[in-house]
Amino acid sequence: MKWALLSVWDKTGIVELAQALVKNKFSLMSSGGTGKALEQANIPFTEVSNYTGFPEMMDGRVKTLHPKVHGGLLGRRQIDDAVMAKYGINRIDLLVVNLYPFEKMSGQSLPLDKLIEYIDVGGPAMIRAAAKNFKDVAVVVDPADYNEVVRTVEGPGFTEEQRLKLAKKAFARTAAYDAAISNYLQALDAPFPPTLSLQFTHGRKLRYGENPHQQAAVYGTSGIAGAEPLQGKQMSYNNYLDVNAGTALLREFEEPAAVIVKHNNPCGVSIGSDILDAYLTAREVDPASAYGSVVSLNREVDKKLAEAIDSTFVEVVVAPSFTKDALVTMKKKENMRVLVLPERVNADEIRAIDGGILVQRTPAYQENWQVITDRDPTTDEMAALKLAWKVCKHTKSNTIIFADQKRTLGIGAGQMSRVDSAKIAIEKACAPLTGSAVASDAFLPFPDTLEVAAKAGATALVQPGGSIRDKEVIAAANKLNMAMIFTGVRYFRH
Repeated sequence: MKWALLSVWDKTGIVELAQALVKNKFSLMSSGGTGKALEQANIPFTEVSNYTGFPEMMDGRVKTLHPKVHGGLLGRRQIDDAVMAKYGINRIDLLVVNLYPFEKMSGQSLPLDKLIEYIDVGGPAMIRAAAKNFKDVAVVVDPADYNEVVRTVEGPGFTEEQRLKLAKKAFARTAAYDAAISNYLQALDAPFPPTLSLQFTHGRKLRYGENPHQQAAVYGTSGIAGAEPLQGKQMSYNNYLDVNAGTALLREFEEPAAVIVKHNNPCGVSIGSDILDAYLTAREVDPASAYGSVVSLNREVDKKLAEAIDSTFVEVVVAPSFTKDALVTMKKKENMRVLVLPERVNADEIRAIDGGILVQRTPAYQENWQVITDRDPTTDEMAALKLAWKVCKHTKSNTIIFADQKRTLGIGAGQMSRVDSAKIAIEKACAPLTGSAVASDAFLPFPDTLEVAAKAGATALVQPGGSIRDKEVIAAANKLNMAMIFTGVRYFRH
């Protein structure tokens, strides 16, 4: 006789699964709410308490924690048969369990004494027992697998390979569950827990890492990590990095905007009257760097825009949606990846270093823009300053951004010297810088960067402020008749 033990919090599909199991000559054991669901559906089952001879007790805290349950899950066929027979232990061939929803409930501001009742004990214990004994027992922890279970029991039954696959998924689930509980409890009295447990799912191997001799994979089911192309080649490690950088900057804009990224830095950013206008303008900021770039757009792509994108070599295009005509057009570029812009996922930033990780969290904050020069920015200068500042936040430090009201004009990024960043931005400028605005991601320690920018034609500058030489920089700005704003917030990006 084949036995299946069913004990689930999420009842999705459990009645249909139970009916299929009975039809295929399984005897069922169950308890609690799962038993009630089976009873209401007129599905025959044995109550766990009747099988063990012990009632559920302690408000349901103890019901499956019994040798007759765990012996049925852990008992090795042909090895433990005698002891199982001696103590009346049935072989349990299939375990179907999902757990109390601790992860969900921990986000609902429950007092701790209420929340701990959502810590499942019996469920993880049974899952681990069945998964350990996968050679003889199949364990199912996800309702999404029920259809496969039905097909299997209607056919030749579970193979050892299938049971091992299910066991891997089961151990991953209990690991994630324990991690969620540990992280929550340890963070009760500290912003960052002394021990941080992480788990990411849906791992996909990439062709290689940053370079062909490196191996890489991406993990995640949401946000950029979960995005996979509608068309084109498989996403690469560098593609994911560039899409992440581009979309982070794109989300700074409400108006139609285009962000073109190359090697994790923007090389062209523009807003426009429509998305085609924004894209064409952004591309012309630095056409050479736009070749082989990642393009992020915050409006739907139609056929006309798709044709414009196709006219140059683009690695990846990201947008909220694409018309059917646009997708047909872009298929001509069979290697170009096309991604739907995913919803933003708010989470801590995690970066690996030798021997560990760095974790960074950005709490809610507010910039405090203050004009600190004799002259206020004009309306046009203020619009340009705001655009430059948005781009500055998402460009590698040290960075200097020149912009007008519509687009970036010159970008200097990732230099050890802020003056060198300014010189690079000037050298790469796509248009005269007369009347432009400048943004610096950190304070100016000396007036030199401001003087270089002014000589190139800039008339306004925004920076965090906070240098011991702020007075010297302000005096230089006043002497040059430049408007300058302090924001109070620095945006280093390493």
